[in-house]
Amino acid sequence: MDYKINLFNIDTLKEISNIGTGYAATSLASLIKEKVSMAVPDVSMPEFKHLSDCIGGAENIVVAVLVNVSGDITGMMMYVMNEDSACSLVNNLLHSDIESAQDFGEMEVSAVTEVGNILTSSYLTAISKLLNLTIEKSVPYVSIDMAGAVLSVPAIEFGKVFDRVLFIKSEFMNHDNISGYFLLIPDYSKQ
Repeated sequence: MDYKINLFNIDTLKEISNIGTGYAATSLASLIKEKVSMAVPDVSMPEFKHLSDCIGGAENIVVAVLVNVSGDITGMMMYVMNEDSACSLVNNLLHSDIESAQDFGEMEVSAVTEVGNILTSSYLTAISKLLNLTIEKSVPYVSIDMAGAVLSVPAIEFGKVFDRVLFIKSEFMNHDNISGYFLLIPDYSKQ
C-alpha cells in the first residue's frame, strides 16, 4: 500500500499527534510509576534548514533517539530532548541527580534509549492504528551532541527528496516537565 502523509491536512496530523502523545504519556507513566499529564502537542512542518532553530539552536546540546521506519511508511523518526529534559527523565527513572548529559554513563544512555524507543513506538502505533498502515521500526540509536550535528543525519539522507519534517513538540508533566520533539521524516523516494 502506497501512502504519503498529506502535508496539507494539518488537522489530521494534529489528531494523530494528540493520540500519539496520549499513548506516549501512558507509557511514560508506567515507566516512572507516577501520574503523567500532557500538554496539547504543537504540530508544524518546518523546513530542514529551520529545524535546529525549532529546538533551541544548532549549538544546543540534545539527546536524540532515532529509529528507521519501514513498511507502508518509510523514513525515520526521532525523539529529541534538550539536555535539561533528558537529565530530568533520567533522574526520574533512576532516582539519580545528574545535571549534564555529558555525565551519562551506560545505564543512563540505556534508560534514555528505552524511553525513546517506547515513545517513538507509541507514536508509530497511533499512526498505524488510525491510518490502518503496517509500520515497522529498527533498533533505536542514541546520540548526545549539538542539535545541528544530530539533525544533519536526516537532512543529509532525506533533504534532497523532501525539504520538510513533521515536527511535534510535546510536553509531559509530573513533578518535572519533560519536553521533547518527535520528528517524522518520510522517505518519499521509496514510496
